[in-house]
Amino acid sequence: MTRPLQAIVNLGSILSNYQQAKTLVGGSVAAVVKANGYGHGLTTVATYLAPHVDALAVATLEEAVEIRAENVSTRLLVLEGVFDAEALDTAIQLNLDLVVHSEYQVELLERYHQSAVNTALNIWLKIDTGMGRLGFHPDKAAERYKQLHSLSIVESVILTSHFACADEPEREENVFQLAAFDAAVRSVQRAHDELFESRSETTPLPQSIANSAAIIALPAAHRHWNRAGIMLYGSDPVNRAVDGSVGKQSLACSMTLQSRLIAVRSAAKGESIGYGADFRFSEDGRYGIVACGYGDGYPRHAGTGTPVMVDGVRTRLIGRVSMDMLAVDLSCVPQAVVGAEVELWGPQLSVAEVAECAGTIPYELFTGLTQRVPRVY
Repeated sequence: MTRPLQAIVNLGSILSNYQQAKTLVGGSVAAVVKANGYGHGLTTVATYLAPHVDALAVATLEEAVEIRAENVSTRLLVLEGVFDAEALDTAIQLNLDLVVHSEYQVELLERYHQSAVNTALNIWLKIDTGMGRLGFHPDKAAERYKQLHSLSIVESVILTSHFACADEPEREENVFQLAAFDAAVRSVQRAHDELFESRSETTPLPQSIANSAAIIALPAAHRHWNRAGIMLYGSDPVNRAVDGSVGKQSLACSMTLQSRLIAVRSAAKGESIGYGADFRFSEDGRYGIVACGYGDGYPRHAGTGTPVMVDGVRTRLIGRVSMDMLAVDLSCVPQAVVGAEVELWGPQLSVAEVAECAGTIPYELFTGLTQRVPRVY
């Protein structure tokens, strides 16, 4: 018998959540599959979604290379862009969309432009409206737009930015960022109209600022392109409901982290369990050992009281999480025996609730699952 821990991934749920995103925004949506498909499996998720989505998005060139190696031809965006000439050459060969967020990336394109033939890149010009990580100052957006549009290797330019606080939709920072983005768009639009003044009609420039949280809770941010990440994997980043509700619908659970009891033991009052003897029974009790630990990516800082489902009954983790195992209270699950099914998160137990108990977020739990946890599709 192999170790019973596995992550059961429902690809249909991921597609269903994508379709919800499409319904909410009414425009194009890029499905974000970075960080190993948020822990669900990069190439498996990407190849499944590819025929059904407007575009895929990853963080790195290496991720894009993996996807293209699976003969996926769907539009594919690299959110960090490229960092040197060799990477740019690879991106062009693979027909990738690239984010441009820094001067050196503009210079890379200018140098390549001098020798490029029959190249047409889609560039996403990143504007820093308040996130403070990557992107050009809004005052520089029009200048960079004109610079990029002057290059023969650039086919189109999409204006993009990223919210810092969209998961808290009431925060005033969202209003400020959206206003800064719209002001930058207007300045770029004027620059665009000057470049193409012979055209009789002004076409609104393609834009993208909405991430999952903004797709769900900030309709003013819905634009030509929107980027669905964590919501694809069944977790509502706005945290309005533990069950992942979005309006009158619910996001479908995409992953069940499932194991079994590998031991069942009795404990006398005062006995302790695990490292540090952190947990002691206040009365005689019964507990089980589950094949899952922080070596698998389960959060080490999940403390006593973190919910766990055993044999369909809600109980709690007790004591410290070990590298390969954790202990659960069986006082309320008298029928549980060795081999009983354990759900660590899934349809019966929200990953958001587990994350909250561990002082973290669902993103970290999903992406932190290690490779030794088999993904079953």
